[in-house]
Amino acid sequence: MKIATFTYQGSTRVGVVVDESIVDLAAKEPELPRDMIGLLSAGAPAMERVRRAASSGTRIALSEVKLEAPVLNPPIFLAVGLNYADHIAETKAKAPDFPVFFNKQITCVNGPYDPFHLPRVSPALDYEGELGFVIGRRCRHVPRDRAHEVIAGYIIVNDVSVRDWQRRSPTHTLGKSFDTHGPIGPWLVTPDEIGDPHALELRTFVNGEQRQHSNTRNLVFNCYMQVETLSTVFTLLPGTIVSTGTPGGVGAAMNPPNFLKAGDVVRIEIDRIGHIENRVINEPEDTTLI
Repeated sequence: MKIATFTYQGSTRVGVVVDESIVDLAAKEPELPRDMIGLLSAGAPAMERVRRAASSGTRIALSEVKLEAPVLNPPIFLAVGLNYADHIAETKAKAPDFPVFFNKQITCVNGPYDPFHLPRVSPALDYEGELGFVIGRRCRHVPRDRAHEVIAGYIIVNDVSVRDWQRRSPTHTLGKSFDTHGPIGPWLVTPDEIGDPHALELRTFVNGEQRQHSNTRNLVFNCYMQVETLSTVFTLLPGTIVSTGTPGGVGAAMNPPNFLKAGDVVRIEIDRIGHIENRVINEPEDTTLI
C-alpha cells in the first residue's frame, strides 16, 4: 500500500493511494487515527482495516488534494553519512568502519512538492537523494534478521545540506537541519509493495539534469544493519525516520562545486516508491521571528 498524509478542503488526514486517487480513511473508517504516527501506533489490526478500506472507500482525485510529508511530526529524524562507496570516494573521506549517524531536527520536515529555502546565511546549498524508512512499532534491541518486522514502510528523502554549516559542527546537525531542509514523501510504501529494499534504483535530477544514479544494493550499511545498530542504543518509536545515505554526485564534490540556486528544481526518483520534486526559493524575510 501507499499511505499518504494529505490535505483536502481544509482538513489534513491519512489515506491510501490507489492509481490516481486517494481513499479517504476518515470517511471509510472514522474510528481510525487521522495521523500517520497514530495509525502506525495502532498496530496490525488498524493496518488490516486500512487494507480493507483501500478496496472500497470513498476516493478523491490526487489532483484535488495537497500531499503533505507522510510523517508530519516524527519523534526522531536520523540520517547516515558516507554510506555509498562512490560518495565516500568523491568526498575523499576514509571509509567508515561504523555507521556515521546524525540528527536532522524535526522542524526541517517538508512536503514532497513544497519549496525549500536557500538560507540567508549561506550559498552552499546542496541536495542528497536518499531512501528513507519509517519505524512502525516501538522497539529496542532488534536483531538484524528481524529488522524488517519493525519497518512500516519506505519513503524518499532529500537530505538537504548547507555545506559550510555542516563542516562547522562535528555532528553535522547544524548543516542538516535548516527549516524546510527535509523534504520527504510522496507517501509511505509498505514493505510488501517494495519487496527487497536493497534493490531499488535511485536517481536525482537538478533542472532535468541527472546528477545521481545508484542502487540501494550499494549501501555500505543496509537498512536492517541500521535498525540493529540504532535500536541497540535507544528505543525507536513509531514514526521515526531514518534516511539511509546518499550516493555520489552531490554538488559539493563537483569541480568547481555546483551549489543550488533560487529557482532550481530538485527531483528524486526511487523505484517502486515514486518521486519528490522541490523548488529552491530564497528564505523569506518573514522567517526572522514567529
